[in-house]
Amino acid sequence: MSEKELTFLGHLEEFRRVLIKSFFAFLGTSALALGFSPYLFRWLKYPLQHALPSGWHFIATTPFEIYSAYIRVALTFGILLAAPIIFHFFWSFIHPGLHPNERRGVMPAAIACGLLFLGGALFGYFVVFPPAYGFVVELLQGTDVMFFPKVSDYLSFALRLLIAFGIVFELPLFLLLLGRFGLVRAKQLNRYRKYVIVAIFLAAGILTPGPDVLSQVLMAIPLLFLFEIGVVLVRVFGKNPAKKLVSA
Repeated sequence: MSEKELTFLGHLEEFRRVLIKSFFAFLGTSALALGFSPYLFRWLKYPLQHALPSGWHFIATTPFEIYSAYIRVALTFGILLAAPIIFHFFWSFIHPGLHPNERRGVMPAAIACGLLFLGGALFGYFVVFPPAYGFVVELLQGTDVMFFPKVSDYLSFALRLLIAFGIVFELPLFLLLLGRFGLVRAKQLNRYRKYVIVAIFLAAGILTPGPDVLSQVLMAIPLLFLFEIGVVLVRVFGKNPAKKLVSA
């Protein structure tokens, strides 16, 4: 067997070890989160529970539905808690093969990615959820319909929205990466700003729980702000074809 094949097999074995360590890190953080699952689930359902009138409450339709919800909460928060550890494992694996200039931007980008995701999820929970759920409950006031949210349905809905908020808040970093690869320039983003504004309001209408205008605006305004930050980042740090041509 050639030295090149041995090197490839060695890297493959090291990658396998990284995957195994990452999996056990995820299991460990999930087991830790499982102990706090009742409190985490109580925290997740608080915005809607706080908006429900007296006598309206959550329900479970199967005997083990609440325990299934606790496990899902533990797995979700487990992967979030394990993310820095898993990143460390993969970074240790790829770090030796990168050039110094390539290594320089990875750590700030990873930290920014985590902070933006966390900021988006917290923004959705504290800013968008309360008025949106309040609007949904208000629609039922004065009718003969009582709202009893199902535990599993609400959990899927809330987690999906929080993850969606976290992902859309990555917009500045996404634009920066496109700019660094030379796929977009600040002039292009400025030229298509009006279309981006329309797209942001459409995305806000899809992501927000209720059809009320207030929750959509509360979602759209920070996205517009993040888009403008992304434009500035692309202008400052994006690839400049003219500069590259001069240096050549």
